[in-house]
Amino acid sequence: MSPITITALIIFAITYILMLAFQKIRPYVTVGSALIFVALGIIATVNPTLFGEGFFTVGSGTFEYSIASALSEIDWNVIMMIAGTMGTVYLFIESKMPQLMSDVLISKMPNVKWVVVALSLFAGIVSAFVDNVATVLMIAPVALAFCKKLGISPVPSIICIAVSSNLQGAATLVGDTTSILLAKAANLDFSDFFVHDGHVGMFWVVQAGAIVSAMIILFMFRKDKEKIEFSGRTKVEDKFPTFLLVGTVLSLIAVSFIPYKDAANGGFYKPDITNGIICIAFFLVGIIRELLIKKNKDIVKNAFKEIDYYTIVLLTGLFVVIGGIKSAGVIDVIGDAIASLGAGSPFLVYTIIVWMSVILSAFIDNIPYTATMLSIVPVIAAGVGMNPTVLYYGLLCGATLGGNLTPIGASANITGIGILRKEGYEVKATTFMKYGVPFTLSAVITGYLLIWLIWGA
Repeated sequence: MSPITITALIIFAITYILMLAFQKIRPYVTVGSALIFVALGIIATVNPTLFGEGFFTVGSGTFEYSIASALSEIDWNVIMMIAGTMGTVYLFIESKMPQLMSDVLISKMPNVKWVVVALSLFAGIVSAFVDNVATVLMIAPVALAFCKKLGISPVPSIICIAVSSNLQGAATLVGDTTSILLAKAANLDFSDFFVHDGHVGMFWVVQAGAIVSAMIILFMFRKDKEKIEFSGRTKVEDKFPTFLLVGTVLSLIAVSFIPYKDAANGGFYKPDITNGIICIAFFLVGIIRELLIKKNKDIVKNAFKEIDYYTIVLLTGLFVVIGGIKSAGVIDVIGDAIASLGAGSPFLVYTIIVWMSVILSAFIDNIPYTATMLSIVPVIAAGVGMNPTVLYYGLLCGATLGGNLTPIGASANITGIGILRKEGYEVKATTFMKYGVPFTLSAVITGYLLIWLIWGA
């Protein structure tokens, strides 16, 4: 490896170590690392011999990373989608429509066992279109309410809701940040998650995993047969936020049939930031309505506060960092190393990607991990001569579901445990894993096998 490649690899490793050690300042860590790569790019242009002759040599070329190229690495479509969707989801939550939907669902169930299964499946369905954390915040209070009425612990119910939310985040383009990142890297659109190149899409793979994991939940709660007496339903006075969310999804589906420039073959195409514009536009419609028609300034302020700026800044810095290590040849080095571990076997490489993602995502944030691996996957695929699609989907499966192994593996899990803590319930790691491990293994194994049978065989 050349000196700049080794340097970039060290900076990247330190960046990850600092993100793991100081989770509260991870955005600052990635931005700081991004600035270092930009500074190295400027030095390579202004004074390429500052650190010695040949320091900036990468293969047969040289390391080039200007401010302009760094900014071009930032995926504004992803950033806009995250911001717009989160804002609309907040308005949707405030309308109390999710609570009404949960109330209707519970009223149809005969006992606790089926309520837990139904709420878990419902949380998954909602999470396919709404942020995982927001889903837990919407549905966990419903579980708390019925558990209090029956005098039973809400811990198992809320754990199941959290892990189900993580599962369905991989089902659609807007289900989770990892899905949004994958769509960009693999050039996928909303409809591709349902049907992709003549094959069933990731949505159906996730549903298969949901069915298998629901059977696991049903077995684990087989003794909870207490009857439920349900009275009263949440009143929803404003249905407009629901229309906004539905409009966002339908619009994303509609534009998914319009190709991007690369696939347009000279015909009509859509801009790269189309999906982001749609998400932002529907959010702004909701904000303008709240501000000008309903005169509700507080909900407007809160809607902007609820946008996850932490993740946005983290991703912005990470995009620049990944662009830097790519220019320095680090991506090729890591990709070749993983390909060599697979000994040239596509199935073995696929297996390594899936289960490595499961294990790592149980302990580290899957967003930076996924963002990094998405750049490495094409190199790995080229190294073993296989279609990268199966590796993309394997990565999504492992990285999204792996977080369910531990209570700190996913934001939805942390949120659910935080809700329980406020209610006076301290959840031990062993308690969480009692439900999280069988749920995760059943769902991952199902996805692991189906993805290979559909795209890899």
